[in-house]
Amino acid sequence: MARKPSIAEIGAFLARVRAGGDTGPLLAEKADLLERIAANNPNDRDAAKVARDARRAADRSSRNR
Repeated sequence: MARKPSIAEIGAFLARVRAGGDTGPLLAEKADLLERIAANNPNDRDAAKVARDARRAADRSSRNR
């Protein structure tokens, strides 16, 4: 099982979001974090759905580059 994201990892991600820039890598990083959260909460269907939706958005973004 993937380890859940640490507070430091989430904080660093949010700092990169606030700094702006290229959204493609941010979408992929967001999906990775959400997938790790969902993996650590296997009975949480909402977490799994949010992670799937985030991965789809990241994949769409990378294909449009």
